[in-house]
Amino acid sequence: MTARSCAREALRRLGHPAVPVPRGPSGAPLWPTGVVGSITHCPGYRAAAVAESTRMASLGLDAEPNLPLPDGAILPLISSPSERHRLSELSALRPEVWWERLLFSAKESVYKAWNPLVGRHLGFADAEVAFCGDGTFGTRITAFGAGTAGCFDGTWQLRDGILRTAVVVTCGGDGACHGHEPSTSSP
Repeated sequence: MTARSCAREALRRLGHPAVPVPRGPSGAPLWPTGVVGSITHCPGYRAAAVAESTRMASLGLDAEPNLPLPDGAILPLISSPSERHRLSELSALRPEVWWERLLFSAKESVYKAWNPLVGRHLGFADAEVAFCGDGTFGTRITAFGAGTAGCFDGTWQLRDGILRTAVVVTCGGDGACHGHEPSTSSP
């Protein structure tokens, strides 16, 4: 099953027709009117999540293999010195997690939730992520005078060798995940 197939199945489970989900100019999915969602895929994993736009303002999903980043020079490009310090501390506590890859994934989820709300590019240096050992993370947007979209809470997990991150923004516009569950589909 492809990630786009997961998207159609998630739409069907939400009670919408299982229509194709085309790509927009940036490559992001173009959801039917009244729906928000996110798609992710990596080797061995594909998923999609959708929700009614009256309940959720935006969603962001990402999945990455629990492996080191492909090039050690990437970490300084996607992280701040304080994030790298925290990752070092977390690595000592939970060495089974490739924290730098998890950071990349969390920032991808934040971007996927941010972009439909604000319509602006968000770079890796524009968001500061702090992980908690309980499977959550908080993100502060440090660019653009972000206002109400300046903080995003998310969840993360490591399962079957895959790091998964998700951000859910409720219609309140405060950027916080309030525990609503989107309709998801993955193989």
